[in-house]
Amino acid sequence: MRPTVHDIAAEAGVSLATVDRVLNGRPGVRQKTVEKVEAAVERLGYVRDVSAANLARGRVYPLLFVVPEGPSFMRGLEAEIRSAMQRSSAERTSITIETVPPFDPAAIVAVLDQVDPAAVTGVALVATDTPEVSAAVDRLIDRGIHVATLVSDLPGSRRTHFCGIDNLAAGRTAAGLIGRFCAGRSGKVLVVAGSMALSDHMDRAAGFAAILNSEFPGLEIVGPVETNDDADRVREAVRTAMAANPDMIAIYNLGAGNRGLLEALPQADRGRLAVVVHEVTEVSRKGLAEGLFDAVINQDCGHEVRSAIRVLKARADGLVPLSAQERIRIDIFLKDNLP
Repeated sequence: MRPTVHDIAAEAGVSLATVDRVLNGRPGVRQKTVEKVEAAVERLGYVRDVSAANLARGRVYPLLFVVPEGPSFMRGLEAEIRSAMQRSSAERTSITIETVPPFDPAAIVAVLDQVDPAAVTGVALVATDTPEVSAAVDRLIDRGIHVATLVSDLPGSRRTHFCGIDNLAAGRTAAGLIGRFCAGRSGKVLVVAGSMALSDHMDRAAGFAAILNSEFPGLEIVGPVETNDDADRVREAVRTAMAANPDMIAIYNLGAGNRGLLEALPQADRGRLAVVVHEVTEVSRKGLAEGLFDAVINQDCGHEVRSAIRVLKARADGLVPLSAQERIRIDIFLKDNLP
């Protein structure tokens, strides 16, 4: 059985109160007694249950989530954060949300640089992958604040943890789906992106190109066309690309703005276009139901939020999160298995 504080007290010949003072680094204990307790801890192999200790003293973890305004997926992410806020009393968290304009590194930096280490234990953010945002994250780390990236990572920073899917794998998955949907035909494949300043979009595009070019040589990529995830820009980009490429047989939207894609598609010959998009939303459900979208690649934003909370709390306690629990899976939905 694991040794307890009672065992330490008996081994060291001191009271429970003295053991508690030593383990928590509080004053009022003679150095000789401290050494006796520490020696007992060493002999018994005692490992302190930090989570239980924090629960006993009612520790609360103040967390800040930074999310962009805009697409419906982000509003779904924000809804999951607000749901977590409703569980704050049970999870001993105090959560606040800051929204920033999409694709605005300066706005993200401004929020991060105002974080008070005395008031915030950890930060979770959807980041634009730029040097200035990475530097702002590193400044937080230097000030003792742990940072988890959500959805889109910051590989150039010293962030604590990434809560999101493997986006290279997601791009490879999209290429495999489109290659099979096209059933050996040759033609152009339009790739639509929000911004190649987002690491998730960069990774999806790279994974997509790697598989399509190596395994489906009859398919040629057009793009990525950047649209800032704006539905109107997506619609115009798709219409322009289809007009310029009459041999287009597939579309991969690796970002948001699927409403614009839906508006552009009815003008095309639906039977010859294979379409793969990301994230289950009201719009992508409509696209699947109407036969305009063939597949939706999804990430569970609720799992990502819960993962960020677990990771930031664990790191605040000096603990290492359980990696298997924090792995976010890639889901593939067709019309037939859409929940």
